[in-house]
Amino acid sequence: MTTAESGSFSSADLDGYLVLIDELLAQPFPEADFHDDTGDGGPEHRARVLRASQEFWDDDDGQAAREAAADMQICLDALVAALTARWGEPLAVDLLPYLRAGLEGETVSEPINSLSQMAGSVQAWPHQSSGRWLGLAIGQGDKELPLELLAAVGDAVALE
Repeated sequence: MTTAESGSFSSADLDGYLVLIDELLAQPFPEADFHDDTGDGGPEHRARVLRASQEFWDDDDGQAAREAAADMQICLDALVAALTARWGEPLAVDLLPYLRAGLEGETVSEPINSLSQMAGSVQAWPHQSSGRWLGLAIGQGDKELPLELLAAVGDAVALE
């Protein structure tokens, strides 16, 4: 897992994130669920935190969270621009219906299920040749926890 405190974002950061994304797309899906310092995954999915902010336990006025959100958005925008140049416009996937379905007891495929619990939407690029999709989102597990720039790869069927 690559993490960085909120702050500056460079072309070297972008290049590094693109390498990690290419690795995610190329790696086979694991047979069993796992979670380690490289990310998490399981049958038909893999996910990785590309960048994480600090935690916000002492952010009473919300200023640190706003600054971190702006930093994450800069990173996401740069990645979306680079990947759009490669693969065309992404699909904007609203994750709220998946969150609702999961809360109502329906089965939601991974990594959509996990993403829906942390983010409101994901920018996704389907890859018909591999039968996979790549998604990028900014997520947060709770208001005190770090913001995370997430990359996820899943089975293309999960987006249908």
